[in-house]
Amino acid sequence: MQIEKGVHTMDNENEKWVNIEDVAEHLSVTPDTVRGWVRAGKLPANKVGKRYKFKLSEIDKLVRENKLI
Repeated sequence: MQIEKGVHTMDNENEKWVNIEDVAEHLSVTPDTVRGWVRAGKLPANKVGKRYKFKLSEIDKLVRENKLI
């Protein structure tokens, strides 16, 4: 995490990628809900093999902008 002018920001290069279950827990929804949002194009996801990977900073930005929930 980097600090810029007193604000904590996530260093995107070092940010940990998480899976559907982690996103579901982070947002207090079910994994099926997260899968539905991915299919609907509401969540940015990267597919690695058969699994989706996410950056929580991108998810949090959508929540702050009221574009997700």
